[in-house]
Amino acid sequence: MVGQLGGIPVLVLREGSERASGREAQSKNIEAAKAVASAVCSTLGPKGMDKMLVGSFGDVVVTNDGVTILKEMEIESPAAKMMVEVAKTVDEVVGDGTTTAVVLGGELLKKAEELLEQGLHPSVVTLGYRLAAENAKSVLEAVATEVLGVDGGRTEGGEKGEGEEENEEVLKKIAKTAVTGKFAEASRDFLAEIAVKAVKAVAERTETARSGRGGKRVVDTENVSVEKKVGGKIAETELVQGLVLDKEVVNPRMPRRVAGAKIALVNASLEVKKTETSAELKITSSDQLTAFLEEEEQAMKRMAECVKESGANVVICQKGIDEVVQHYLAKFGILAVRRAKKSDLARLEKATGGKIVTTVEELSASDLGNAGLVEERKIAGDKMLFVEECENPHAVSVFLRGGSEQVLDEVERCLHDMLRVVGCIIEDGKVVAGGGAVETELALRVREFSASLKGKEQLAAEKFAEALEIIPRTLAENSGFNPIDKLVALKAAHERGERGEKNAGLDAYTGEILDMWEAGVLEPLRTKKQALESAVDAATMILRIDDVIASKRESLPPAGGGGAPGGAPGGAPGGGGGMPPY
Repeated sequence: MVGQLGGIPVLVLREGSERASGREAQSKNIEAAKAVASAVCSTLGPKGMDKMLVGSFGDVVVTNDGVTILKEMEIESPAAKMMVEVAKTVDEVVGDGTTTAVVLGGELLKKAEELLEQGLHPSVVTLGYRLAAENAKSVLEAVATEVLGVDGGRTEGGEKGEGEEENEEVLKKIAKTAVTGKFAEASRDFLAEIAVKAVKAVAERTETARSGRGGKRVVDTENVSVEKKVGGKIAETELVQGLVLDKEVVNPRMPRRVAGAKIALVNASLEVKKTETSAELKITSSDQLTAFLEEEEQAMKRMAECVKESGANVVICQKGIDEVVQHYLAKFGILAVRRAKKSDLARLEKATGGKIVTTVEELSASDLGNAGLVEERKIAGDKMLFVEECENPHAVSVFLRGGSEQVLDEVERCLHDMLRVVGCIIEDGKVVAGGGAVETELALRVREFSASLKGKEQLAAEKFAEALEIIPRTLAENSGFNPIDKLVALKAAHERGERGEKNAGLDAYTGEILDMWEAGVLEPLRTKKQALESAVDAATMILRIDDVIASKRESLPPAGGGGAPGGAPGGAPGGGGGMPPY
C-alpha cells in the first residue's frame, strides 16, 4: 500500500502486503462464502450425500454433518472462515441446523451481489436484510406450535411430569428428524428412544418450577456421557442409568463386581504426599530405616481405613493410588479406580448423589454415592467400568457400539444432534414444521412485508425472501426432484393460507406436498431462529467489508527431519510464506 506526499511515494504497509478494495473486495469475499455454502449444499435433507475428508496424515472422516465437514477442511480465506464460524456457533448453541445456516448465508450473499451489481449501496442491502430478518423471526414465533407436557423435569419423587407421557412421541419425532438423512438413519427409531430417555433423565427443574409456579426447565447435555467401543452393531448401543468409565480396577485382588455400591468420589491422590520444599533425611541405622518405612506404610494404611470406616465399598479417584493403599483396599474388599477424568467425577456426583471430597480423612457416610451395581466388564478386549442402576440419576451414559471407528464417530455426531434438539424442545416447548415448510411460509410472509417498505430496502427484503427459498429448493434437488416444480407446488399450497397448508412441506421420499406436522417432520423453533440469525449476521458482516488488507506471512522454519512442503508442519497449506487467499 503506497501513498503520495508531494510526489514522493510513502509506504504505509510492509512490503509484500496485498490489498483489495471496493467491489473487488466484496466480490472476492462473496465468492469465498458461496464456495463454502456450495461445499455443504449437497448434504442437506433426508437424501443428502456424505463427504469423505482425508487429513494430511491419512486419517479419514466420512460424514454429512455440516459443521464437521467445515471444521475438517483447511480453509484459508478469511471470509470463508467467517462462514465456518457460523456453523460452529449454531452447533454450540443448538446442536443442529448448521448446514441450513451456511447454505442460507451463502444464498443471502448471492442475492445481495445481484443488488450490488444494480448499484445499491451495501448499507441499504444490510438494512433491508435486518428489517426482513426481524419480520421473519416474528413470523417464526407466530407459526410455531407449543408442545405441552414435554418439560422432562421430574417432581421430587422422580415421577413423570403432567402430560409428559402423552407427548413423548413428539420428542421422538423431533429426534428422528434430526438424524434423517444421516448414516444412522436406519437405527433412528432406536437411537431416538435412547436420546429422549437420556435427555429427560438429565433435565432439571428450576426452583420455581418445582414449587408449581412455572419456571424454566434446564437441560445440560454435557451430563450425558458418550462412551464408544468398536465391535458389535449399532443396535447393541445401550443407555446406562449411571456412568461408563473407560477405566479398569487397579488391583487384580480387588472385587470385579459390587452390588449395592457405596461410592467414594475422591479428588486427591491416595499416596504419601511429597513436601513442597526439598528436604534431606539422614538415616544412620537399619532401625531408623525400618521405622521410617513402617510409618509410611501406616500412613497409607490409614487412608484405606478411612475409606473402609466411611462405609464405602467402591472408590473412584481422580489421581493416583499407591500400591500399598491398593493392597489394603483389596484386603478390605473395596473396588478402586484411579485417574478418572474430572468431568467423569462431576457426572458421577450427579448420577450417584455423592459428594466429591478432597481428602479421604474427611470422608463420611453422607458423602457416599449410591449405585445398584458397579462392575468391570471386558468389551472388545478392553476393560471398562460400569456404574449403573443409579436411582433417579441426573447424569447418564450412552454406550455406543459399531463396526468401525468411522461408524462410531458418525453415530456419535448423530446422537449429539438428537440430544441437543430434544433438549431445546424440553426447555422451550415450541416446534415448527420441517421439510422446507417453515422457510416457504417465511418467504411468503417476508415478501408481503417487503411491499410495506417505502425505500430501496424493499428490494433487499424481496431478495431476502427469495434467499429463504433455497432450503426447499435444495431439499428437492438433493432428493432427485425438479426443484422449480416442487417450489411452485409448495408456494401454491402456502398461498392458500389454511392452517394445514402453513405446515405444507416436501416429502423427500415421494415428492408429495404433505402436512409436515401429520408426517412427524418437526424441528425446534430455537434451531430455526438460531440458523436464521447466524446466517443474517454473517451475510451482513461480509457485505459491509469494502477493504481487505493481507499482510505478508512470515516464513515458517522447516520441520525437524525434513518437514512438510513449504516448511509447514503437518503439510499445512501456506507454510512457506505468502498471503491468505481472499
